[in-house]
Amino acid sequence: MAKSRLVKANEKIAEKVVGGYKKIEEGAVGGFNKISDSFVDQFLTKDGESIEEAKARLAEEQKARQMKAMEK
Repeated sequence: MAKSRLVKANEKIAEKVVGGYKKIEEGAVGGFNKISDSFVDQFLTKDGESIEEAKARLAEEQKARQMKAMEK
């Protein structure tokens, strides 16, 4: 009986800890994405380009630079 109480208590603690971690993780990732989108929108987009299009273009440019560096 005592063992099952400990198991239940440990499960409750684990749920709270994991839930708290998930909230912190979502907040940090969400905050980073907001800042990243804002930066891309202000400084890296070209005329009429959306944030997603600019990120895709930047990823392609980075990939091309990496391929060029590997060739050397």
